[in-house]
Amino acid sequence: YIFYTDWAWTSFVVFSISQSTMLVVGAIYYMLFTGVPGTATYYATIMTIYTWVAKGAWVALGYPYDFVVVPVWIPSAMLLDLAYWVTRRNKHAAILIGGVLVGMSLPLFNMINLLLVADPLEMAFKYPRPTLPPYMTPIEPQVGKFYNSP
Repeated sequence: YIFYTDWAWTSFVVFSISQSTMLVVGAIYYMLFTGVPGTATYYATIMTIYTWVAKGAWVALGYPYDFVVVPVWIPSAMLLDLAYWVTRRNKHAAILIGGVLVGMSLPLFNMINLLLVADPLEMAFKYPRPTLPPYMTPIEPQVGKFYNSP
């Protein structure tokens, strides 16, 4: 995902929660209804490849290589598959233990990943956000324009 420089901590927290949820809900749902172990790793691999494609598209547009940070899903997904394999007799334990493992490990892996990114402040000045088109430029409110006040 694109790691916005001026909302770094907020982005990290929001994306950690959303990516953990996306991985756990998708994989557990599929595993519970198909009974196929190893699904989370497969799911995470597909998401990783998809993000690499998006990263390539941004690089092709002239942005730096580390402008898009690819999240580290696969190790957490492997932990989820392991939890499912260990608790295959108890589906609720699979969800609880697997969810906790992913929720705790994914932000950790991503924090290590994000420490390797080039200085975000420098990137913000090198690659400023594009200006808004005229039709989206905010208009200042004309307060008191037709009111004769002292």
